Amino acid sequence: MKPEALKEFLDEKAFQYNQPEFLESDPIQIPHRFSKKEDIEIAAFLTASIAWGNRKSIITNASKLMSLLDESPYEFIMNMGQDDMKRFSGFVHRTFSAVDLEYFLKAIQNIYNKHGGLETVFTRNAKADSLQPAIHEFRKIFFELDHLARTEKHVSDPMKNSAAKRINMFLRWMVRPGDTGVDFGLWKSLKPSQLSCPLDVHSGNVARKLELLKRKQNDAKALNELDTALRYLDPVDPVKYDFALFGLGVFEKF
Repeated sequence: MKPEALKEFLDEKAFQYNQPEFLESDPIQIPHRFSKKEDIEIAAFLTASIAWGNRKSIITNASKLMSLLDESPYEFIMNMGQDDMKRFSGFVHRTFSAVDLEYFLKAIQNIYNKHGGLETVFTRNAKADSLQPAIHEFRKIFFELDHLARTEKHVSDPMKNSAAKRINMFLRWMVRPGDTGVDFGLWKSLKPSQLSCPLDVHSGNVARKLELLKRKQNDAKALNELDTALRYLDPVDPVKYDFALFGLGVFEKF
C-alpha cells in the first residue's frame, strides 16, 4: 500500500474506533468514572498498571480496586495509613498481588507529597521528541521507597529494551485530546507528538502486516521503529493510530 493510501486507510480506522463506544469494552472506562484531575490520573495509572490479560478481567479488577479506594482514589491515598492496608489483603490480578498494590499506593502517595504529582514527574523528564526517558526517570522515583524486588516487574523500563506498553497507554490517556470522549487531554504540559504507541501483540501484528514494523519482537527497538513510521503519517498526533491498529487487530481480526 502506498503511503498516501495507507494514511487514508489508517485515518479512517482511527476515526472509526476513537469514539465513545470504545469505552464499553476498554479499561479506559474506569478513570472516566471520575471528574477530579487527581482521581482521573490515579485511577488511570492503577488501571493501566494491571492492563494485561483478558480485558473483562482487567475491568472487573480495576472496578474492585476503585471500590476498595472508596471511589475516591486521591483522597484515600493521601490520607491512608498502615491500618488501611488490611482491606487490600485479598486483591490480586494475575501476578499483581496485594503486596504489589500496597507498595503502588505508598509510591503514589510519595509522588504527590514529595514530587508534585504524576504529571509533574513525567513532564520534568520529558524530551521534545519522546517520553521514553521520562518513563525511565519516573520508574526511579516510583521505586525510591523500600520495596520488594518482585514489585519492580510491574513498571517497565524503556531503557532496558521494554516497549512499556502499559505506561505508554496511560500517557496516551492523559495527553491525547479528549474531544471524542475517549482520551482525556488532561495533561497540558505534554504534547501528543511526544507520545509513543502502546505496542502489544495486536497492534504489533497489524503494524507488521501493514509494513509499518519489521522487527519481530515487541520491544523498545520495535517501538522506536513504529514511532518513526507513525510520526511520518502524522507528526502532530501519531498515537491516534493506536486506535486503528488495535481496532483492526481485536475487532476485525485483520
